Amino acid sequence: MTKLKIAAAAAGATMALAGGLAYGQRYKVVADRFGLPPARFGVKIERNLRVPMADGVILAADHYYPSTPGDYPTLVRRTPYGRDNKSGPLGVFAATIAYLFAERGYHFIMQDVRGRFDSGGHFLPFENEGEDGYATLEWISQQPWFNGALGTWGESYNGWTQWTLTRKLPPYLKAMVPSITSAYSYSYVYGAEGAFATGGLLSWLMSLEAGANGWSPRRILNQVRSKQAAARFSKATNHLPLGQADEIAVGRPLHYFRKWLLHPRSEDHFWEFSVREKLAGLTVPVNLIGGWYDIFLYDVLADYATLRHGGQQPYLTIGPYGHDLQAVMASVREGLPWYERYLKGEAGNLRAQPVSIYVMGADEWRSYDAWPPPASLNRYYLQAAGGLAASEPPADSRADHYRYDPADPTPSLGGPLLTSDAGPVDNRPLEARPDVLTYTTAPLTQAIEVIGPVRLELYCRSSLDYADFFARLCDVQPDGRSINICDGLLRVRPSVGEVQPDGSRRIVVEMWATAQRFAAGHRLRLQVSSGAHPRINRNLGTAESVLTATRLLTADQTIYHDAAHPSALVLPVV
Repeated sequence: MTKLKIAAAAAGATMALAGGLAYGQRYKVVADRFGLPPARFGVKIERNLRVPMADGVILAADHYYPSTPGDYPTLVRRTPYGRDNKSGPLGVFAATIAYLFAERGYHFIMQDVRGRFDSGGHFLPFENEGEDGYATLEWISQQPWFNGALGTWGESYNGWTQWTLTRKLPPYLKAMVPSITSAYSYSYVYGAEGAFATGGLLSWLMSLEAGANGWSPRRILNQVRSKQAAARFSKATNHLPLGQADEIAVGRPLHYFRKWLLHPRSEDHFWEFSVREKLAGLTVPVNLIGGWYDIFLYDVLADYATLRHGGQQPYLTIGPYGHDLQAVMASVREGLPWYERYLKGEAGNLRAQPVSIYVMGADEWRSYDAWPPPASLNRYYLQAAGGLAASEPPADSRADHYRYDPADPTPSLGGPLLTSDAGPVDNRPLEARPDVLTYTTAPLTQAIEVIGPVRLELYCRSSLDYADFFARLCDVQPDGRSINICDGLLRVRPSVGEVQPDGSRRIVVEMWATAQRFAAGHRLRLQVSSGAHPRINRNLGTAESVLTATRLLTADQTIYHDAAHPSALVLPVV
């Protein structure tokens, strides 16, 4: 999926780069910005090709290819965001990428998925992409220009359209570059935490709707960036029951949105079109791209682990990206040498070590043979008076308390969002709230590097059987700014966690992963709260269906940190 921020960024990157220059030079300017090698060919385009699906529905596609006759491999991008300037900034950007690859010796097929723009049928996110993708590849394999070597490329939802091909893997699929995406369909809707991704999904639906009926600069500005759109988004994310939020956001009910709400558990049969389990047997070379502040970071690393478990040696690049244009640019830079190697059989310029990660704070790239790199697990124990230290807490350390009210939910601030305020931000406004606890170390006497998955082992108690616990790691600067690094949430119900003899509960909150250098003089800070609204749907404190629930219950939360309840932040330190 995409976000409103990408539309503006894509438009700016594509149009501003060409601004003031000859129109014919625009592709060179963008290629230079992406760090690509010089173009080798002129480009021809066949537009609006008609591709039949198994059920008779016709999907539309454009074909970009070198103007010089020759033997060239094929790349495919299947997208709901449009394929040309008629569909807005994302379409303009996608067409530019197709042109850049064709200039470097590739056929590039860009197709509107079912029910979007010029393609027939009805758009049902996730459900038809496997069969439609396979039918599209079969159609390509029958074209006279096809040389038997095919690769896939695309980010976010366009990455999902790649992964679904693994259900019925054609022998001519030779290379894949999925970026900022997931092979686990459930995660697109319920996130890594298994909690409905309210804000991201509603912003995605609004973005889809904004470009669905044609585009002009005024239309995009009016529908995507206007105060009215922001107000509509706010109203939708705060509305109960959540099952009516789609109508507020886009002006009409979306049956697939409500279907998602009817299936909140990953084990529901509805999510059987997920393909992560197929990756263990995948033999196609895969190059994964992710970002430390991307909404799919957890899933990119899970997909990588599944491939590794199956004996694959995927490449992995994690940069200081969100769900944004920077990540897409990285996928182009990483993708081209990948395709040169596996589609053209050329030596290419692949790096020696398959894992490349950007270490924030150190501001440098590191290469490894595998993820995560070897590290020591260091525990920082929660202490009285908001302390955080390597020493275990004393027996008489008194517990902390706060109240979570879903009528005034703890807000999300920065982090992996699908809105323009994503990424690293100063968290002091959030930490000033009474429903957010903080635990902070003394200033570091020397720098430490945390590289790998982070977790919180927490002893807690809630007055309700159903509650959330959210944990966030921050880097506190010498000037007091508290910058978010990584976080995670656990949705607690009676079967979750280990109940202790005194009735408290031990839980583990997976806080995703990071690569961060905490400089000397900085401090580590842990936030503990019970929400991140509207990024994650607020826990109402009941077991009622997310689709129809409206009843709000306030939760009184207790956080323990004593010798019998040694709550600890666990950091992989290299």
